[in-house]
Amino acid sequence: MEETEEQSDAQQSDLSLKKGNHKGDSFRLHIVTWNVATADPPDDVSLLLHLNSPKSPDLYVIGLQEVYSGPLRFVSDIVFDDPWSHLFMSTLAPLSYVKVSSIRMQGLLLLFFSKMEHVPFIRDIQATYTRTGIFGYWGNKGGVSIRLSFYGHMLCFLNCHLAAHMKYATERVDEFEYIMDTQMFNCTKAPRIIDHRLVFWFGDLNFRIQDHGMHFVRSCINNQTYSLLWSQDQLTMMKKKEQLLQEFEEGPLDFKPTYKFDLNSDTYDSSGKKRKPAWTDRILWRLQPKASPPDESSEDVSTQEPTVAEQREEDEEFPLKIKQDLYTSKMEYSISDHKPVIGIFSLELRKMYEIPLVRLRAEGDWSADIDAMVVYSPLQPFPSSSWDWIGLYMVGFTSMSDYITYTWVKDDEVAFNEELMQVYVSKEEIPVRGGECVLCYYSSALQCIIGISEPFKVHESKVAVEEGLVPEKINGLNRTAGGEDVWN
Repeated sequence: MEETEEQSDAQQSDLSLKKGNHKGDSFRLHIVTWNVATADPPDDVSLLLHLNSPKSPDLYVIGLQEVYSGPLRFVSDIVFDDPWSHLFMSTLAPLSYVKVSSIRMQGLLLLFFSKMEHVPFIRDIQATYTRTGIFGYWGNKGGVSIRLSFYGHMLCFLNCHLAAHMKYATERVDEFEYIMDTQMFNCTKAPRIIDHRLVFWFGDLNFRIQDHGMHFVRSCINNQTYSLLWSQDQLTMMKKKEQLLQEFEEGPLDFKPTYKFDLNSDTYDSSGKKRKPAWTDRILWRLQPKASPPDESSEDVSTQEPTVAEQREEDEEFPLKIKQDLYTSKMEYSISDHKPVIGIFSLELRKMYEIPLVRLRAEGDWSADIDAMVVYSPLQPFPSSSWDWIGLYMVGFTSMSDYITYTWVKDDEVAFNEELMQVYVSKEEIPVRGGECVLCYYSSALQCIIGISEPFKVHESKVAVEEGLVPEKINGLNRTAGGEDVWN
């Protein structure tokens, strides 16, 4: 069998990685945490997302707490995107970001966005949640997480809302440890949060400033001498005696405490309760410690645990480094009694793979006047399934469910060999008005997109123009494969 150009490229890439010739790449990650106190979204989140920055992030991770979840709103949010998700999706989609995954547990919401170019390299996506509030039966407190592999590196993002009030510092730690212990993923390599190479832990963690009186705290805030308050920050204090917390790093708290403010103002709580300001809203991270080298004097290297040896080899061959570039609050937003906090990070890593699993393209001219053809070729082995499908999307689509139409790969294959396969798309499914589109191959077994085509033009239907047919809605079917939402 002749070797295709794509397969040759793949083999060369694999060979390069094995020889360790591939230099590391840098990626920018923007994390937001915000307790929105059941408020509706603001009109504009440009400042929150740093959309005017010359450096655009590769990934956005947005964790919200106390998203309004009254019965009527919550039911509608199950069917439609909630207002907060809709705002972030509609803001980021025109900038070529796609919502890769999301999870909601009552008032807790976690959204993961990626630049389009990285989507085929984000795999093993899973999301889960843990309730801790009111005996665990109602999701007012707890944690939601999204885990995935990014160019082969296992990452996990955990958004928490922990127990409130000054006296419950120990309970907050207990809740965090409970979430860490109980959340499990269907992944041999990283079944628990702690097994991931990089974990981000953020949210309304509710730790307070104790011992210092109100006058001293406010004086430090007014004078911007925040460091005088750090020693009495409960999370800082708890880290000194809790081993698990010591494994997490955090940047300096060089910004105003983010709780508690009068609504629609920058004034700290002026109510009768006069709650003391605190850094309740935090972003921490944990880089997995490197595996210890073998003790050659006491035991043969061959008797080591295979996973330890594999981790050590992976650490050396595919290093992962993290640097925090910014950690601050955004005082411009005042719809909540909390201010949002952002953390911007640089991830330096050596990619474990550089080519998608599938390459696909639109064959010939596309319009609603003639049946169309997709051509795709597997570049590496992957578990194909009769439930795999190829979706047609407008350029600027918001999420996986935002397709115009889809076709089942196995059902609609019309010709194939081992290198090249063709899939038929009925002209009835193609938008008559046309537009700039892309094709995405979705793997059911891997639960993710494994290939995206180059953008291509779908031409306006000449027949529809001649007959004066003007459809009311072309791109808005939002159907889902198999009757289920195929994308979290």
